[in-house]
Amino acid sequence: MLNFVKKNKWVFIIFSASLVLGILTFFTFINESFLKVSPFNLQTLLILDLILVVLFFAIILSEIIKLIKNTRQKKVGTQAHIRYITFFSLATLIPAVFIATFSLFMFSVGLQKYFDEKITTAVNNSYDVAKKYVDETRNAIQEDVLLVAMDVNRNVALYYDDKKRFKNLLRNQRLIRRLDEIHLIDSSGNPILSSVINPTLKYIPPPNKAFELLAAENKPIKIIDANENRSAAILKLNNYIDTYLYIVKFIDPKIINYLQETEQAINFYYNVESKQTGITITFALIYIIVVTLLLFLSIAVAIRFASRFFQPIVNLIGASESISSGNLDAKVPLIDSDEEINQLNKNFNSMIDKLKEQQEKLLLSERHEAWKNVARKLAHEIKNPLTPIQLSIDRLREKYMKEISNDKENFENYLKTINRQIKDIEHLVNEFSDFARMPKPVLKRTNIKKIIDGAINLYALSSSKINFKLKCKKEEFTIFADEEQLNRVFINLIKNSVESLEEKTKKNGEFAGKIHIEIKDENNYIYCSVEDNGIGFSDKNLNKIVEPYFTTKVKGTGLGLAIVNKIISDHNGKIYFKSTYDGAKVEVSLPKNNAG
Repeated sequence: MLNFVKKNKWVFIIFSASLVLGILTFFTFINESFLKVSPFNLQTLLILDLILVVLFFAIILSEIIKLIKNTRQKKVGTQAHIRYITFFSLATLIPAVFIATFSLFMFSVGLQKYFDEKITTAVNNSYDVAKKYVDETRNAIQEDVLLVAMDVNRNVALYYDDKKRFKNLLRNQRLIRRLDEIHLIDSSGNPILSSVINPTLKYIPPPNKAFELLAAENKPIKIIDANENRSAAILKLNNYIDTYLYIVKFIDPKIINYLQETEQAINFYYNVESKQTGITITFALIYIIVVTLLLFLSIAVAIRFASRFFQPIVNLIGASESISSGNLDAKVPLIDSDEEINQLNKNFNSMIDKLKEQQEKLLLSERHEAWKNVARKLAHEIKNPLTPIQLSIDRLREKYMKEISNDKENFENYLKTINRQIKDIEHLVNEFSDFARMPKPVLKRTNIKKIIDGAINLYALSSSKINFKLKCKKEEFTIFADEEQLNRVFINLIKNSVESLEEKTKKNGEFAGKIHIEIKDENNYIYCSVEDNGIGFSDKNLNKIVEPYFTTKVKGTGLGLAIVNKIISDHNGKIYFKSTYDGAKVEVSLPKNNAG
């Protein structure tokens, strides 16, 4: 749907503009728009409406001309396009004409009934009833203040003898008279004693003008605040010293809203009555615009529908031709079409994927067979000297361990490191020769920093001129992984960096070589990067760098990074190779909680 809107954005823009102009024209006619009712404004709006109608017909005409050209060129699907367009156009046009005629007739009759004398009388009466109710409610406040004043004046002794009982008297008066507030105030408007229904409301004193009128007339003064829906009255208490009775009653906001809405409805009613002819004309024009829009949209839908029907067939033919030429990467585009056609396209693509998968399996099988042959040769060449080396280490330990006194611990570490590497190599070769792949990882809780520390120490001993730097914010980065295999990964990566620095030294002479390693912990992943300032990677070889047997080294086997990539992949991680301005950088990302 989104693609359809993008491809036909101008259609939808014109359609939206037409609807906005039609609505604006209608509200301008009844004087409810931001535009003033004037001959110029109305003529301008009508001209714009007509321009859009003409523009719609021009677009329709251009589509018809295109179809005629395609018919003459005998393009596939042209006749079907014409049939669909004709069907949808007639299906929209014929009902639209009948509905338009009937709707205009019903609208005219309904508009006349709308201004029937009985309806007019009912509208006026509804407003009068609501207004009289509000006025009576506001006027009753004067009677209430007289009645309360009588009881308050009669209980003047109670006021001076027992303020608590007198306050209860005020409360009873408030409840009996259905008032919201009763206050005894002084001539400055300050409250002396009060009884209110809502203590949280802010006290509003009577205006000074009320005191002036009270002094002149000596009768209850009514105070109306329309903004606050508030009616109040004030009266001087003759039996008290400098004391006034001030009562407040709030009118229900819903009643005020009803009154305002009724008044607005009456204004709208008479406004519409005065513009019956204009409204009828406007309705007719708007309806013509809408019918034209529907007609245009039906033609556009017909064209798109025909394209949706025939385009998948064309796509299938193109994909089958590509496959017949040996391109198994060809796919049938999944476009917005019928469910059955989409299912056909999916099945066709699935068939292509299966063919490609079978081809890749054959290639992989051949590659594994080649790995097996290489592995057998490596096993033969490497395994034979491992046992003598192991025996030599044992003899070195027995012969020299007792004689070394100053650096005995380092000597023992050297021997252990060599012994561990011998076992790793022997284990790796045995697994590698079995189906030419790394063994399945055995996932255990592992500290990856410890693994990298060991790999750094291994090469820092023999490459003292290189500046090794490990950057990390903590001592433990826990991950579920195969410790032995990850050890192999980082030994291989650091080994490559060391060899890159050595090769650069041979070409350019001595320089300050560096290998910087960083470990980061973000979200559910551990990120490790190995960066050096050696000879770097060639951009043209980055895509081949992890392929088996691909190497740029004179004595390289091309298996190191292939094995590294396999291990990272088995741990559900990723590895990236990047060239930097003065060397190379390898980034490894591994999930903490590995599912295996």
